[in-house]
Amino acid sequence: MKIKYSICIDAVFRGKTSVEAIEGVREAGYDAYEFWRPGGKDLQAMKAKGDALGVNCISFSGRGRPVNLNDPKEHENWIEVLKESVNAAKIMGNKRLVAPVGEDIGTRRDFQHKAIVKALKMAVPLLTENNITLMVEPLNGRVDHIGHYLQSSDEGFEILDEVGSPNVKLLFDIYHQQITEGDILRRMLPRIKQIGHIHTAGSRGRNELDVGELDYPKIIRAVIEAGYDGYIGFEYMPVADSLSGLKRMYDYLPK
Repeated sequence: MKIKYSICIDAVFRGKTSVEAIEGVREAGYDAYEFWRPGGKDLQAMKAKGDALGVNCISFSGRGRPVNLNDPKEHENWIEVLKESVNAAKIMGNKRLVAPVGEDIGTRRDFQHKAIVKALKMAVPLLTENNITLMVEPLNGRVDHIGHYLQSSDEGFEILDEVGSPNVKLLFDIYHQQITEGDILRRMLPRIKQIGHIHTAGSRGRNELDVGELDYPKIIRAVIEAGYDGYIGFEYMPVADSLSGLKRMYDYLPK
């Protein structure tokens, strides 16, 4: 089976327009991309450029401002934001959306945990109707996202179990989880069917995958052998020129 790679254009092609970045994805030899938020982007132009080059958008984070899923007072607003994101996904032709849960609001963790579960259950009918997979993303709170509520993949999987929908999965960011908890394969492999997307970056530094303490070729082979059939996204901040770095990743990683 061919391993599917995706390029996060907002990270890897910083300083480029979205259309220029899509051209760069194709020039580097890849056929899929993702981005952070639609705000300020010409989605129609991006879709047209991707279609012309045979480069598909596979995911992005929610439209509008970040909303705390862990705060019940924001749930109705979040559903409205999610509806806008679903409409944007229809323009782009992708079936995946990313959902960070928000900042810790300072109340008891069990209260915030239950609020996240409730919000995701509220979203399930909309997701099912539109054949969208919403991917909950834990983020590390030690280096990059201090104050973020959901940092543990273990708690992320507990949330998925409680929601109980195939339309809600985990975005497992290997870089974030290496910082937060480590023991990457032991955490991923038993839950591989609940992982909807994987993000990668070198640790430390969040740079190219061949720099740092993680053996990405070994990790990627292991998750594929375990049955993962989704995309593996590059969400790193390049030290090298974007194109040369992506071509280096192509040679470094399994196909």
